[in-house]
Amino acid sequence: MNRRELLKAAAVLPLAQAACSQSSFAQALYPARNITVIVPFPAGGQADLAARPVAMALERILGKPVIVDNRAGGGGGSVGNAAAARAEPDGYTLLMTLSSLAVLPEADRLFDRPVAYEVSQFMPIARVLADPTLLAVPASAPWKTAQDFIEDASRRPGQITYGSSGPYGTLHVAMEMFASSAGIKLLHVPFRGAGPALTALLSGTVQAIAAAPGTLKPQVDDGKLRVLGNCGAQRVASFPDVPTFQELGYKDVEMYIWAGLFAQSSLPAPIATRLREAMAQVMKSPDVLKAFETSGSLVAYQDAPAFAQFVATDSTRLIAAVKKIGKVE
Repeated sequence: MNRRELLKAAAVLPLAQAACSQSSFAQALYPARNITVIVPFPAGGQADLAARPVAMALERILGKPVIVDNRAGGGGGSVGNAAAARAEPDGYTLLMTLSSLAVLPEADRLFDRPVAYEVSQFMPIARVLADPTLLAVPASAPWKTAQDFIEDASRRPGQITYGSSGPYGTLHVAMEMFASSAGIKLLHVPFRGAGPALTALLSGTVQAIAAAPGTLKPQVDDGKLRVLGNCGAQRVASFPDVPTFQELGYKDVEMYIWAGLFAQSSLPAPIATRLREAMAQVMKSPDVLKAFETSGSLVAYQDAPAFAQFVATDSTRLIAAVKKIGKVE
């Protein structure tokens, strides 16, 4: 290295050291300002149900406001997921999303659309909930059992409507998985989230929906809805009399609406550790536990390593289901 290169390196080094020091200082102070948790769906769905009590508890633990930002659009949550993927990896923009996170990029590829984001852009922080989807219909509907529903749909292919949170969202995949296994054809009516889809069911705009227990329980308790079947491998405590589809002979029907907190994959390790530690406290908070229990959703907490493995395993199964379903509107 000649004298000029040495002088240039000497001039640059302090700047690099200063930048490194500022970055380390910012990480040590985290959080120094408000944190936003993007929920890629409207209010009223599973991700929103998970985000709000978690945000309140995080605010107490971290000492800074934690704001829930419902950013719906794109079908199944793709707009909000993509916005979180593009955000600065500084811990101030987080994502509370659902299992459709892994499905939507595959749906884009299936339709030869530009991929909005990749799952590899995200770092799992903590799983919050993991509920099976339940098939619900209005309490006034003629179907008393899942078999009643299947027999009627067999007689009238494509005439029974169901709502979803958007094409290839969690609710859509669950219903198509069920319909494929039962050998029936239903008419899909997509909405901008589970909340609007539930509203459509209650108003009679659609005739069925697959949704999480926490989303359905208040309406069932009020006598407005009836639950016919459970897409999980086991019955759920809040609906103990509702059989699983596997019990009814539809062995390949298994779908869960899990909700989890994510950050960007390049988030600095000290901030990720701080968030993981905070979430461990959040998921022991009596207020959070009570909120989920009241809604009918039990806590299913997993720290980052276990959650990352869970996401990988569940995503493989869901992507296979999407490929089997193929192109549907």
